[in-house]
Amino acid sequence: MSKIQLITVIQSDIQTVFNLSRDIDLHQQSTAKTNESAIAGKTSGLIEEGETVTWKARHLGIYQTLTTKIVAMNTPHHFTDIMQKGAFKSMKHQHIFSQQGENTIMTDIFEFHSPFGIIGKIFDKIFLKSYMKKFLLKRNQLIKSTAEKLSECERSERQNS
Repeated sequence: MSKIQLITVIQSDIQTVFNLSRDIDLHQQSTAKTNESAIAGKTSGLIEEGETVTWKARHLGIYQTLTTKIVAMNTPHHFTDIMQKGAFKSMKHQHIFSQQGENTIMTDIFEFHSPFGIIGKIFDKIFLKSYMKKFLLKRNQLIKSTAEKLSECERSERQNS
């Protein structure tokens, strides 16, 4: 099984970052390059525990679908989604949040296993792990920039009041 762990420091409150991380509309913005869209289940807004979303996207030149389900959630500290159906043999994504002063520390732990035995393991190591890391980094950058812009607007409004 391959594992990617990313830590992103965001100058925003934990609730804002938590909500942006489960915002289906924002996720679709971050994945415009792969034409990713939510086509079934929860297709817009904030996904909640017990809900599923089916994504359709073009990866590696092929349109694929992936259905995930939020199997655990402790607002605003973490949520976990797992693959219900898709190209991976298995996939689990833990989203963990902690507040440190004015910053939120967002930690992603993404674990996946490709099908096809040893060939899948080699593909994971040579290509897929790097591809998925770039995919997650792009998503996290949009969450970070959006959260920080929202926080800046809130600070400006307080100063002008």
